[in-house]
Amino acid sequence: MTTQTVTVTGMTCGHCAASVREEVGSIPGVTTVDVDLATGLVTIGSDRQVDAEDIREAVAEAGYAVAG
Repeated sequence: MTTQTVTVTGMTCGHCAASVREEVGSIPGVTTVDVDLATGLVTIGSDRQVDAEDIREAVAEAGYAVAG
């Protein structure tokens, strides 16, 4: 099990968090996605290391951006 964290900007409500959770959760290998709306921190659990670009693309598909 691998855990990665990213900070997502622009989320303001539960629907935002759900959108990010859904898109990131659809990446092959991802098993859990925990979104902390207050901080923008997204913790991703997976069975292998997920490519950072795949995470950025999934977050963008949800309508948000990875900070940094």
